[in-house]
Amino acid sequence: MQLNDFFEPYKGETKEVAIGPSGKAVKLGGEQTLPFHAFEGKEGAPVRFALEVFDAPPEGWPEHLRSSYADVLSDPVAWADKCTNQYGADLISLYLSSLDSENADPTKIAEKVKDIADHISVPLIVLGVGDKDKDAKALVEIARVCTGKNLLLGPLVKENYEEIAKAALEGGHSIIPQSPLDINLCKELNVKLAKFFPKERVVIDPLSAAIGYGIDYSFSIMERVKQVAVIHNDEMMKVPMVANIGKDCWKTKEAKEDKTQGILWEALTAFTLILAGANLVIMRHPESLKLVKKLVSGKE
Repeated sequence: MQLNDFFEPYKGETKEVAIGPSGKAVKLGGEQTLPFHAFEGKEGAPVRFALEVFDAPPEGWPEHLRSSYADVLSDPVAWADKCTNQYGADLISLYLSSLDSENADPTKIAEKVKDIADHISVPLIVLGVGDKDKDAKALVEIARVCTGKNLLLGPLVKENYEEIAKAALEGGHSIIPQSPLDINLCKELNVKLAKFFPKERVVIDPLSAAIGYGIDYSFSIMERVKQVAVIHNDEMMKVPMVANIGKDCWKTKEAKEDKTQGILWEALTAFTLILAGANLVIMRHPESLKLVKKLVSGKE
């Protein structure tokens, strides 16, 4: 008798989502069990990690964070190269910080995104600034200009999801619907999207928080999403999840005060949310990424 003879297989399986064009696509999801429960069923694709790149030089970063990218902060393409070639990121997450400027031009931003997508050797995530109107204008234009690149675009919220999702569908991209720490609102948005958008191109963001700043809420919501999907086979929830943690971790006073403390703050936040069910983690500091990869792999 083997150990797995004592376990009853779960009913659900998370959809497998491929990000990026053919030749450099990365898969997310596909699991039939809970995180690190390989003894109970298929684990699916491994957890994937993205490092952030800003399309305009970031402001307010502590020096011990800036120093990792000091030579590339004004060049998003070189920054992305450093994240993949030197720091081992599986994907690049491009934050459209230029949208916060008064003269932001969605057309110029989209062309810059296309240049980066054409250049890098890994898939590209493109994230707006959280302004429903600015994000919609920019992401719709990016979806058009970057047709066929299979970008992962977000965030989509209840006020703009339809406009962005339709553009993403036409351009052959995947999307990140975002809901505010509420499993019912998460499902509601998924139901609306499912009427016209394929679940095989959806990665949800239930919202993430840093350790000490609300991570208990994030953990409980993500854990419930994963359980409802895998254990209870809820069709509307069987999609991969992203934990976008860099911003929240590095705005904490603890991370700003001390380099080692900041690195550990982000790494522990990442691993905690992986335990909750995150399939993709977006991080900011390369040393945090290195620590989490080592922890997940179990290798010295």
